[in-house]
Amino acid sequence: MPVSAENVNNLHKYEIKILKTIEYLHRRFQWIPYDNIKSSTGFSDGELKFRIGHLLNMDMIRSQSAPYDAYSLSYTGYDSLALISLKKKGTVHSLGQMFAVGKESEVYEAIGVGMLVIKFHHIGQHSFQSVRRNRAYLPYEKHCPWVYASHLSARQEYDVIDILKEKVKVPLPVGINRSALVESMVMGVNLHQARLEDPETVLDMIISEVKKTYELDVIHADLSEYNIMIDEDGEITLIDWPQWIPVSHPNANEILKRDLDNVVNYFRRKYGIERQVGDILSQVVG
Repeated sequence: MPVSAENVNNLHKYEIKILKTIEYLHRRFQWIPYDNIKSSTGFSDGELKFRIGHLLNMDMIRSQSAPYDAYSLSYTGYDSLALISLKKKGTVHSLGQMFAVGKESEVYEAIGVGMLVIKFHHIGQHSFQSVRRNRAYLPYEKHCPWVYASHLSARQEYDVIDILKEKVKVPLPVGINRSALVESMVMGVNLHQARLEDPETVLDMIISEVKKTYELDVIHADLSEYNIMIDEDGEITLIDWPQWIPVSHPNANEILKRDLDNVVNYFRRKYGIERQVGDILSQVVG
């Protein structure tokens, strides 16, 4: 269920306390027993059941009744906590419409100091084990619920665009809280939606950005026409960085080649441009 600014604004302080309590107890449990929530909040049985019922109706928590009554944060609840904190800090003033849904994220318009984007990272339950194997920042040996993995994914993306922002054309990082990455609004459209007047020049620009990224010890690791933006002036921006890897990664060359393959094959299919990926790879790493 998407985040509702109205629901977030109408949360009672007791409901926020319950959400934060469940979040904290996720360090110990995947499903938090009712009795643990009651003892941690100090609420009466009637008050707690009433507030939990309201949170369930807003899809901010999930429940199970066997082998015992227990609760877990949903992504809506975790995202709502992030939005509350971002608004309290003044990073975000209001939440707009959701305009994109990815495999592991939901993206919203927002207003802060100007137009912003909030990207809520969602490392899904079904993909979690695969994601943990493929992303070194998720500790394999520890209990790591989906909400914690989503926070680490958002942090991973924030940190890399903060590294790249001075030299590479990426969105500017504005803030982060829990699963939420706040960044500058990038104007334009995804590359696959554009009809380029000078595709050769745009391809050269993309290769140049990939090279600058590599020189900063970063490989995108998921680059394609779907995460390259282009505006009406022909300027490009590389977006969606949670899967990035360092140049020291044992599979770095293979992954970099895959990124370049994706881009070169797109320009070949749509514009008939022929480039040798091996030559471009040498250009980037050289």
